[in-house]
Amino acid sequence: MSAVPQRREVLRVPPTRKAEIVADLYRAIREEGRTLVELEWEQQRLHESRRWSAVERVDAVELEGVSASDRLVVWNAGRAELTTKPGADRLARLADQECRRWQGRNDAVASIIQACGTWSRYWNEEEAHHETSFNRLALLLGLERISDETFIEFRKIFPDDDMLRTLTLLSISEIVAAVNYAHCARITQEPGLKALFKQVGADEIQHMNYFIAFAKGLVDSGEYRAKEAFAVAHLFLREGGEVQGSRREHVEQRETHVNWWDQLEYREGMNAPDAAEKKETLIFHALKRITGITVSSAEELEDTWMELVG
Repeated sequence: MSAVPQRREVLRVPPTRKAEIVADLYRAIREEGRTLVELEWEQQRLHESRRWSAVERVDAVELEGVSASDRLVVWNAGRAELTTKPGADRLARLADQECRRWQGRNDAVASIIQACGTWSRYWNEEEAHHETSFNRLALLLGLERISDETFIEFRKIFPDDDMLRTLTLLSISEIVAAVNYAHCARITQEPGLKALFKQVGADEIQHMNYFIAFAKGLVDSGEYRAKEAFAVAHLFLREGGEVQGSRREHVEQRETHVNWWDQLEYREGMNAPDAAEKKETLIFHALKRITGITVSSAEELEDTWMELVG
């Protein structure tokens, strides 16, 4: 006689609420018992609520109305966005390695990192919208073509690093990109291109918030040290730091990977974004959200980093 299947409790689904990022991951997993399946569903809901069509956005741009300066911005953006897929690929690989390293040692940390790796597929897809939109527009506008050699070069997958350092770097990279796109959206006069810049900028802010949430979860766990987040922020905001991108006096020549901010070409007639103070302020705010530590200047950031290093 076959066993009677056990009756399972019916899941009572609450009224639909607005999809959002789970900002306090360590508590959600450790104290509330949130599972990876539940977190995955939240990621899916938010992704679906924000999904847009690259084809429709490109079709909405009146090519004749795109200024010479905006054409250079579009060309730059398309090249730069080629480097985001390798970043997402690296994140998925690193998350898998780190998740398994923490299994059995700190399962909440393993779950946070696995949630990050799971979300990386949405990041990858959304960045593909950015890359293809700008590169298609550049082609339609008759701009300098990206060679296959450049395409392949920009696809080099980033080398692995400490997980917290990686997430902090990605948070800051998204901040710089978001501020740049916001600037572009303000100055362009072509409505379709303005809408595209706004959409891409909104995506970058959402990505930043995800990276901050994952990084905060690692710091909250006590397994990762705030000093690593500050080390990366100092790399960007020190004198001649990465936040200045290709404008800084010395740009490192790397054989391992390509950083998008090093590849921007500021050509004559191009209305190029800067907004250094805005970027600094947002980086300080990100550090506060990740570590709970407040700084308000590059000098204070360096001092705090040195104190944390001990």
